[in-house]
This record gives sequence, structure tokens and C-alpha cells, in this order.
Amino acid sequence: MLLAGCFFFIPMAKSKNENIVTQDVEAEDLRQRAVVVAVIRDSQSIEQAEEFLSELEFLAETADIVTVRRFTQRLPQPSSRIYVGPGKLDEIAAYCAENEIDVVIFDDELSPSQTRNIEKVMPCRLLDRTRLILDIFMSRARTAYAKTQVQLAQYEYMLPRLAGMWTHLERQRGGTGTRGGAGEREIETDRRIVRNRISKLKEELSKIDRQMAVQRSNRGSMVRVALVGYTNVGKSTLMNLISKSEVFAENKLFATLDTTVRKVVFDNLPFLLSDTVGFIRKLPTELIESFKSTLDEVREADLLMHVVDISHPNFEEHIAVVKQTLQDIGAGDKPVYLVFNKIDAYTYVKKDEDDLTPATRQNMSLEDMKKSWIAKANTPCIFISAVERLNIEKLRSDLYGMVREIHAGRYPFNNFLY
Repeated sequence: MLLAGCFFFIPMAKSKNENIVTQDVEAEDLRQRAVVVAVIRDSQSIEQAEEFLSELEFLAETADIVTVRRFTQRLPQPSSRIYVGPGKLDEIAAYCAENEIDVVIFDDELSPSQTRNIEKVMPCRLLDRTRLILDIFMSRARTAYAKTQVQLAQYEYMLPRLAGMWTHLERQRGGTGTRGGAGEREIETDRRIVRNRISKLKEELSKIDRQMAVQRSNRGSMVRVALVGYTNVGKSTLMNLISKSEVFAENKLFATLDTTVRKVVFDNLPFLLSDTVGFIRKLPTELIESFKSTLDEVREADLLMHVVDISHPNFEEHIAVVKQTLQDIGAGDKPVYLVFNKIDAYTYVKKDEDDLTPATRQNMSLEDMKKSWIAKANTPCIFISAVERLNIEKLRSDLYGMVREIHAGRYPFNNFLY
């Protein structure tokens, strides 16, 4: 029985599209909001600094964080005390307080003292570039080996930053045998726990490293080809195309952490193709050390396929970063096959005929790019699109010739196989 004067509201059923929109809005609201901060060195241009911040925002997006504003300041070097100047830091803190920002992300690794000094002023959480990359690696790690590697890197990053975390606590341990009866500070206990954990993780990795070394030795003397390159250039997509496998590929940074090895056969010529973790500028040293066994696939490769995103405005700098990283891990002397990917996404702005200024990357067509220093370099190269499958047959032919040459040098009496 209905009571007089009472009204009952019956909500109308939402359409499927309305539900999807509502879910997207709710998911967007749940994401953390961030500002990114960078110091522009005297040696950097504004354009280069903006590109670095775009990469930092892409890292944040990969970590499911929404960037709402950028803060930059031109300085000869970042401040050793608070990274930016005092006025800029106050400006960032005020903006974060007024706009309910969840996290501030710095485009460099902050020292422990910088972190403590900035935390005194900032009303929200801090992340530096290294911590952000470590968090992404942990969320992307799938196998026990990858998770162990990232945990080791995280603990090594954490160890020097424990100071100040427990200054409000002190654990008293009375009685004989204590340190002068004054008690043991919580920070000392935590340091010991972290060091023990690091030692245990290193032992676990050492065991896995030996197992992986045995696995590599059991593969015999087959020719090994490793895909290397900056992160998010299409290595996994190319891996799937060449090996006809289903390696996880996504338009996000560090989609692949675990090395994937597949046996590929071209015209009765077998070889091993491996997909490795992507490189990035300012790659944390803790990660390079922790992933040394994963990078053994690169060090032990006979040929490196260096994949480059030709559509990226700063692809030349990406090439330099990869080359330097290869030098750092002891693989700088390997034969390299440059694969310029994503030609389908390449864009440029044609210069006016009366414009006499030198052509830049933004003004060069793909054909002009092919005739530039790339074509004059001694490194063999090719221009493809893995997604659109453009020029893939030429890639297969070139790769077959290179693998065959290496195989013929290793097995000179087996040339009848191909």
C-alpha cells in the first residue's frame, strides 16, 4: 500500500554506451593526479626539455597516473638541496595544495637529502624518475625471475634513503650487550633488514643465473639474433612478425621485461631470436645491474637488430642512448642491423620554396631521410612498418643473408643446407 504524499523514483535503465562512459569517467577519477618537474640545463634547448617531459608523462601514464601540469626552471645544474630554486619549489607546493595534486614527479633521480628537504615543503607524495621506473617494472614483471630482479633494484634504491624515515622512533634495548645502553635506533634495524634481504635476493638471482647459463649453453652453437632498442619502438611486434609467436606487445613503455627466445627457420637455416627489455635515457643503474643476466642475451648475441622509431622527433638521440647502454653492458662491438620502424607514422612539414634555412628533421621527407647520414653510415639499415607489414620481405631477406654469413663462418662445411 502506497502512502499519500510519498514519491518513488524509479531510475531509467542506462544504455550500454552510457554505462561504458560512466565507467570510463569513474576510472579516470580514480587515477592519481600529478605534476611533473624538470630542470632545463644550459646545454639543453626548450624543445629538448619538452620532449623529455613528454617522455616522463608517458612513463606516468604507463603507471596509471594523469599529468595535469608541467613545471620547468632553467638552471646550470639542479640545486643540490631542493632540485629547483626556493621560489619555484614554493610555487609548485602552492599549486599542489590548491589543486589537490596526489604526486609530484621529478625528471631526475633525487638524492636522499633532496627528498627530505622537498618533503618538508610539498603537501603530497614525491616520485623521482628512478622510483617511477622501478614501480613500472614491478607492475610489469610477470615471472618470478623478473620480480626478483626488480625487488633487488628496489631495495638497493631504498637502502640509502632510509635515513629520516624513523627519526621519530627509537627502540630501547636495555641490559648488557647493548650499544652503551643507549638503545638501537629503528633506522639501524631497518638497514640491517634491507641488507639481509638484498643478500638473499642476490643469492636467488645467482642460482637462476646459473640455470639460465646452462639453458643458453644447451642451445648449442646456433646463431643468435637479439632485438634491442629504445622502449616502445615496436620490438615485440617485430618479434611476433618474424617468429610467428605471440609475445605481449602494447603501446606503453616497458611492455616487455622478460627476455623471450624463439627458434626461427628461414629456408632450412635455423637461428635464435630474442626480444629484450627496452632501453631508456637515465636508466637506473640499479636496474642495469639487476637485469645483467637478462642482458646476457644481448652480450652473447651474434647479431643485434637495433629497432628505431623513425616517427619519433628525437629518434637520433634514442639511437645514441641505446649505443651508450650497449657500451655500458659490454656489447658495443656487436654487428648491428638498424631497423627503422613505424614509417607509416612518419610525418613532416614541407618547407616553402623561398625558405633558405637549413632543413631540419621536421622538414625532411622519408625519402630525404633515407638519403641523409643514415644511408651514408656503414651500418646496414632498412625502413619498415611492422604494423602495416611494409618492406618485411626485404627485412627477412637481409636477415637471412646476415645469419647465413655468420653460420657459414661457424660451420664452413654445412653450406649445402642452404
